[in-house]
Amino acid sequence: MTREELKERVIKAIEENKNIIIGAGRKIYKNPEFGYKEFETTKTVREFFKNELNVETEDKIAYTGCRARINGEKEGPKVAILGELDGISCNEHCDANEIGASHTCGHNVQIAGMLGAAVGLIKSGVYKELDGKIDFMATPAEEFIELAYRSQLKKEGHIKYFGGKQELIRKGAFDDVDMAMMFHVLDTGDKKVLTGPVSNGFIGKEVKFIGKEAHAGSAPYEGINALNAAMLAINNVHAQRETFKEADRVRFHPIITKGGDIVNVVPADVRMESYVRARTIDSMIDANKKVNRALMAGAMAVGANIEITELPGYLPILRHDDMEKVLRKNLEYIGLTDNDIIEGGDFTGSFDFGDVSHIIPTLHPMFGGVKGALHTRDYKIDDEEYAYLTPAKAMALTVVDLLFDEAKEAKDILKNFKPVMTKEEYLAFMESNDKTIKA
Repeated sequence: MTREELKERVIKAIEENKNIIIGAGRKIYKNPEFGYKEFETTKTVREFFKNELNVETEDKIAYTGCRARINGEKEGPKVAILGELDGISCNEHCDANEIGASHTCGHNVQIAGMLGAAVGLIKSGVYKELDGKIDFMATPAEEFIELAYRSQLKKEGHIKYFGGKQELIRKGAFDDVDMAMMFHVLDTGDKKVLTGPVSNGFIGKEVKFIGKEAHAGSAPYEGINALNAAMLAINNVHAQRETFKEADRVRFHPIITKGGDIVNVVPADVRMESYVRARTIDSMIDANKKVNRALMAGAMAVGANIEITELPGYLPILRHDDMEKVLRKNLEYIGLTDNDIIEGGDFTGSFDFGDVSHIIPTLHPMFGGVKGALHTRDYKIDDEEYAYLTPAKAMALTVVDLLFDEAKEAKDILKNFKPVMTKEEYLAFMESNDKTIKA
């Protein structure tokens, strides 16, 4: 069977099963769950693989999440298609649930796209004609939120890292994966897809300012105001901003999660959370040192103490041109033209897929079909068929190209690939950012 015949069979299978693919996306959209709590969403994915594709899954791959494997007996390279399970908090969105959770980052679309790619490859029988292994991973906890909850999971030994793909790397889920792909959705305006995005990485932090309580009205001078320390600390970071190079795209965006206990007591326990984002690993480390110095100076100014808990965040996402070339020809195959495609994008947000991109070749386009900014009340799925089906087709066809004809294209990419980090180097870097500083 020719490459084109295989591709046509994949597209036909996706089109014939579009209702169940879209249905899965809708079901997940209506039941958003935060990271490391995606038990029902994982169940939906597991049941889809079992009931629709007759494929069993490996469960709890990173506390939650699951993975399906096909072609395990083949000798060729392994390609993984990923989708993310978790929602985000956006209380103002019309479809947010009672705790404010919503799928305003489009992860339900990702999962549907991953399932759609599986439908295209499995129901068509095309996977049998390919010379390599294929995994489908439903991954947890991409959104780096609810830090207190994740700290508790860490304390109990359920996880070590707060990001799902970080945890999967640690646990060896990518040890036998040669290359991986996934996508995000984005309001692409009058275009249909963005290829080759780059992003910031970040180091997370939880900060505790420790003062001394006193009666706020009658004897404030007997206390040490931890809230003043926090406010000074934030202003100190503002004073650092001119030291950040524009090319490094540094971002610091703190929130005060606890500002005191009661209004007539000098605040003695004030908590802050933030990320320090930047475009490269070196600029992340540099900016983080400056931010820590500014935070400690705020505490020192009023005589407070400070505890800064460093949290290993995400690495900047890397573009792999050889993978992009394979995707590009398949975007053209399904009818997209140069006028439909945005080449590259500069994102100061972060993706935990960036961590994977430092270890193996990856692919991370961003498809349209949605309107409004991500994580906001304005987000909505504008074109269901495009959003759910086009990424599924593009990823499945890319797998066909990679693994066709003795997996020649995949092997060529791997031959020319040099990882930025080995798994061991990556874990050592993560460990270096997993510490508490007291002053």
